[in-house]
Amino acid sequence: MGRKEAASRGEGSSTARLHVDLRPGAWWRPGVKGSVIVAAVVVLLGIVGFAVIREATVTTRGPNQLSPKSVGRPPRPAFTPEEEAYIRALWPIHGDVERTTVRMSLGQIFYKINDMDKPTLKGRVDEALSTYRRSEARMLALEPPPSVKRDHDEYLDAIRLFHQSAIEVLKMFQDGRDDHMNAAYPLSQKASDKIREVGGKFWPDEFRPN
Repeated sequence: MGRKEAASRGEGSSTARLHVDLRPGAWWRPGVKGSVIVAAVVVLLGIVGFAVIREATVTTRGPNQLSPKSVGRPPRPAFTPEEEAYIRALWPIHGDVERTTVRMSLGQIFYKINDMDKPTLKGRVDEALSTYRRSEARMLALEPPPSVKRDHDEYLDAIRLFHQSAIEVLKMFQDGRDDHMNAAYPLSQKASDKIREVGGKFWPDEFRPN
């Protein structure tokens, strides 16, 4: 499979399918650092998991409106009008961060299985850095109510961690060392955990508990 063909077929929405051989040992071929691939897949599965659910969520539903899948759960305190306004303002920022992170994670996987070249991956990393900077600025422009200020700060920290992770990946284009992707993984994982924690409060249908 050619690089361009695989890259174009491997994405296209947040529910992208990975055309990867999952047979035992298939990823552990010479020249491929298995630990990097496993790390990238762990991050990707976590992000794509909530991306798939997000696409199935009716976006016009209010943040505190119950769905049939919410039946049986302990009732959540109703959001105040100020909290609802903040959550709605955060939603498009969240969407940009989510899509960008999925794209960059997919790019790293495609690169490690030789289905994407370095210039194409670098383009994705550069794009991610721009999105994270823009998202941070948009977050700083929001005025969260005191009741969600901690969640706001956690989400802002997550964006900054994703930004640091992208900078770490970018280093591989300067010194040629692919192991920068290994170093970037813990930052992405921590950022994903923070977003999952905040999202579980704001969008419970997207971030369901295990």
